[in-house]
Amino acid sequence: MIAGKSVLAVIPARGGSKGVPRKNIRAVAGKPLIAWTIEEAKRSRFIDRLVLSSEDPEIIAVAREWGCEVPFVRPSELSRDDTPGIAPVLHAIEALPGYDYVVLLQPTSPLRTAADIDACITLCVTGKSSTCVSVTEPDKSPYWMFTRDQEERLCPLMDNVELKARRQDLPTVFALNGAVYVGDCAALVRQRSFIVSDTVSYVMNRRSSIDIDSEMDLLISELFLLNPALGA
Repeated sequence: MIAGKSVLAVIPARGGSKGVPRKNIRAVAGKPLIAWTIEEAKRSRFIDRLVLSSEDPEIIAVAREWGCEVPFVRPSELSRDDTPGIAPVLHAIEALPGYDYVVLLQPTSPLRTAADIDACITLCVTGKSSTCVSVTEPDKSPYWMFTRDQEERLCPLMDNVELKARRQDLPTVFALNGAVYVGDCAALVRQRSFIVSDTVSYVMNRRSSIDIDSEMDLLISELFLLNPALGA
């Protein structure tokens, strides 16, 4: 609880991962991937209840083993490849009413900490914003990015922008890192998105922002998890 407001945290973990099969329960630095998120969420000062949203029996069993509550099985229609990311959150809010704020914690961010979670919650609640999301500075600036036309010619991604030769001359930009999403439950049900006009952001470093989407991401995460001082 924070400032008299109750907080529900939801870990979404469906079984149909394509890029890295069964990644949510893959062993990473001696633990199932999902365990890293469960442990940090349980260290949060503000989360009142932590639950899993999954349709997969094996993921459910592993989550329970690591101390995460599983009050429901996610409906199969909310577990497809094309299911919007907000859908499991809205389902959890409906299934577990009475909370003021909800926190979405994807299990693919094993280096996100309880401090990151609590900072996002604090920003959302004390900043009087309906949502807060975590971001990071991307490795490559969109000002140096291109698309290609049918003749394979480069077309600048950013229209009408002069190409700068030095990175220092480029505007600072931020990208969603997928680690923490916080929202006022009532506003989220109305808006059906964490990204709205009054969304505030919490900046995380690149190390903590690693998102598991490939086998290489798994290896890099394991390297950092086994060597906490590395890249800190």
